[in-house]
Amino acid sequence: MTSSPSQSAQALPRDPVRRSLHFATKRNFLLLLIVACLLFARFAGRMLIRDHPEKSDVIVVLAGDSQDERYHRGMELLRAGYARHLLLDASSDSRYFGHPPAEYAEAFLRQDAKDMAAQVSVCAFEEDSTLTETGYVGKCLEPYHPAHVLLVTSDWHTARALSVFQHRLPQYQWSVAAAKDPRMFGTRWWRRREYAKTTFQEWLKVIWWNAIDRWR
Repeated sequence: MTSSPSQSAQALPRDPVRRSLHFATKRNFLLLLIVACLLFARFAGRMLIRDHPEKSDVIVVLAGDSQDERYHRGMELLRAGYARHLLLDASSDSRYFGHPPAEYAEAFLRQDAKDMAAQVSVCAFEEDSTLTETGYVGKCLEPYHPAHVLLVTSDWHTARALSVFQHRLPQYQWSVAAAKDPRMFGTRWWRRREYAKTTFQEWLKVIWWNAIDRWR
């Protein structure tokens, strides 16, 4: 049975309406996507930072900065009574001028910690990765039998480091403190090339951690 001319005429106006609605839907979705991307870009640096130190049994200062900012932040918290002992992570599988960084770290602590030398020690690790670092930190923590551990690391590294350590060493309660290094990172990452580089690289690592390494 064929449609009458009157029925066909009534159906014709619906097509422009459908096309208009479809176009409006695509346009709105695109606008929402653009707004979401702009908001993410605006707050991408800030979203990497966690800075909520809590009273703990041990402070762990992660390796990875070149100006001792993490160490100084850790010592500041140790002197403020946030913990009874500080572990300073340092690599033992690389060498600079004939010595591994762990040896330099031990000599530095003897010189710098002074009256607090009994409360600080080096935690040597191998393989330069936050994920593998957790295994060495876990072994260094065992003699202290801590319940709460405070991480100290660079501000841009805090969110990922906290997530990794909570996942890999769940037997401890973790908090984290941020050490600032204005040469390397700022929340307004678009203002300097180095800020943009740090932000981009850290977000790649955040994505890789949450999509791949977390589930291994």
